Amino acid sequence: MARLLRVLLLCGVLTLPALAVRLSGIGLDPVAGLLLYGIAVAAASFLLAWAAEAAQADISGGLAIAILAVIAVLPEYAVDLYFAYTAGHNPAHVAYAAANMTGSNRLLLGLGWSLVVLVTLAVTRKRTGKPVSALVLESNHRIELGFLAIASLAAFVIPATGQIALLLGAALLGLFVYYLVRVARTESAEPELVGTAATIGALPARTRRTLVIALFAYAATVILASAQPFAQSLIGTGTRLGIDQFLLVQWLAPLASEAPEFIVAILFAVHGKGSAAIGTLISAKVNQWTLLVGSLPIAYLLGGGGLSLHLDGRQIEEFLLTATQTLLGVAALLAMRFPRWAAWTLLTLFAVQFAVPGQTARYVLCVLYAALAITALVRNRRHIGATLAAPFLPAPRSGGRVPELADQNAK
Repeated sequence: MARLLRVLLLCGVLTLPALAVRLSGIGLDPVAGLLLYGIAVAAASFLLAWAAEAAQADISGGLAIAILAVIAVLPEYAVDLYFAYTAGHNPAHVAYAAANMTGSNRLLLGLGWSLVVLVTLAVTRKRTGKPVSALVLESNHRIELGFLAIASLAAFVIPATGQIALLLGAALLGLFVYYLVRVARTESAEPELVGTAATIGALPARTRRTLVIALFAYAATVILASAQPFAQSLIGTGTRLGIDQFLLVQWLAPLASEAPEFIVAILFAVHGKGSAAIGTLISAKVNQWTLLVGSLPIAYLLGGGGLSLHLDGRQIEEFLLTATQTLLGVAALLAMRFPRWAAWTLLTLFAVQFAVPGQTARYVLCVLYAALAITALVRNRRHIGATLAAPFLPAPRSGGRVPELADQNAK
């Protein structure tokens, strides 16, 4: 209990300077503002992640995973929707409207998914002494994978048309609502908590619920208060230091908001619970492609924009790259196995985009992702129908725990 109080107090202390500056209206140098509000967003993200995980003790079923994924990416939503809203009356922000989304999306899959698999395989091999080459997912995760497959296919409409239309946004939001309804009907095993979330989850019911609600309220307040100055500091820092502003918005903000989710997923992997970790990260991807993307044109309209959020050439490239990466991720998982080769491929291609930047490199990467995705689709073609149909079939009954790793005679 004492350790829990120290951890929560530390996060709270890290958020106080940002709140004090925000409430006082003091103007900060962009670099100082980036550090101050970035630290606050990261600390609040940890509070949110711990509270959301612990809440699974009181929210049963697949709905808990979906809610956890939504709450965990709230910091990212706040920054992205701020840019989309201001783009409605400030054309200069159009370039940043979807930057954070594409960056966090690729970070989640290229880095998050890959590391979870590689860590799980390494830990299991060390414990058992047996070679393993694939992480096996529980069968109920095919539902989330089916939703992600549908959303990722719909996402190709965006680079094809060069815009995120309000009608498409409404359709994606509708898909997200149906997703929540669908996973709420899915039976699942008891939640498995680790770290600080496990400590909170072990508290007496009344104390736990009060603490979870308080953490939600405080963290959300910090994030909402910090979103605008944090976003403005990103742009100001780019101008001050001569760094590409688009890259700062695309990568630095997601690093702050996605860090808790990554750490939780890695902790699951270290404890040999790779399937649970991947399930949460898949759910986060579904949220990004449905709730977040669907909300962007609405925020743009409310900010004074039109019925469609028109993208510039750079954002079209980024959306296409993100969509093809997602397609490869889905195709590789159709057999409900995440092989080592897929993890290394996703991680390598994710790293290549930084080593070889530029428009030509982005399109070459799109071709590579698409070619590998088509190859994986052909190889796993017998699972395509089942995956696309899974969101619309009756909810399966939980059959208990299944092995998370398979020895496939890895070399």
